[in-house]
Parts: sequence; C-alpha cells; structure tokens
Amino acid sequence: MSRHQLGDFEEMVMLTVGILYKEAYGVAIMDEMENRLNRKVSIGALQTVLRRLENKGYLTSEWGEATNVRGGKRKRYFSLTTLGSRILHETQEQRQEMFKAIPRMAFPKS
Repeated sequence: MSRHQLGDFEEMVMLTVGILYKEAYGVAIMDEMENRLNRKVSIGALQTVLRRLENKGYLTSEWGEATNVRGGKRKRYFSLTTLGSRILHETQEQRQEMFKAIPRMAFPKS
C-alpha cells in the first residue's frame, strides 16, 4: 500500500485537473466537477484543497496572462506533477484490487 493517501475530494480534484489539462483553473475545475459529479463544489473548499495538493507536491501551478474579461485579473492554472500522476495511478490500482477482491455473490442481483 502506498504511503500517500488521498481523500475523496482530493482525488476528484486531481482527476479533474488531469481532465482539463492545460485549462485547469479554479472556476473551470469547479464547473467540471459539478457537471461530472452532479454535486455542488464550494470555491473555498476547492481553493483549500488545491493549495494542500500543491504543498504535497501533487500539483503545480502557474499564472496565466491578465485579461480584460476578468478585469485584469490573471488565472492560476494547475497541472499534475509526476508525483501526483503516480499517486493517482496507485490510487486507481488500489481501488481496482479492492473491487476484484469482492466475491461476486456479495453484490445483490438487480
């Protein structure tokens, strides 16, 4: 088992950053998560997790150019680091192994 553990929300944020690739900034991440997961995402909670994941070395960020559309404010774009990508793959493998270990009879028939 990996010494790196992701919470559910952390995992969803990292997956969404990967999905959005070079367009992963706060509002875009929030919108994508809300659309894909059909649940509300607090921008405050998202910003907290983005900072935490960056501090852990799973994400990196850089500032984009200022635009008139945003009143001169720049977007902060996030991307997965090599470590972050590895952690996501390890998490995926752990989940798959756990699902494989469930006996078929444990799942109720529909």
